[in-house]
Amino acid sequence: MSDRALAWIQVCHVNEIDEEDVAPFEHAGKQYAIYHTPTGFYATDGLCTHEEEVLSDGLVLGEIIECPRHQGRFHIPSGKAKGGPVCVDLHTYPTKVEAGHIYIGLP
Repeated sequence: MSDRALAWIQVCHVNEIDEEDVAPFEHAGKQYAIYHTPTGFYATDGLCTHEEEVLSDGLVLGEIIECPRHQGRFHIPSGKAKGGPVCVDLHTYPTKVEAGHIYIGLP
């Protein structure tokens, strides 16, 4: 998807999410999770694909998010399910940083 097809929505300042942490973000009634990993900022759907638990309550370990309910794991940059009981990948969204603020690209 090209940048022109995306709406860039400001999420927060880069200093508001510590490295190896995750923050919730809601836009237009949908939940997202915004991550600060050692390799940068990422965004995914905010609910686990297993039982719709809020991922921002989970634990970030490098580039892995662990769901707080059943400890299912996802690779943050790709959204790939990495450990049971999750088997459905997360949808990921592009992010960018401009003037110290994180933006998420939404269709």
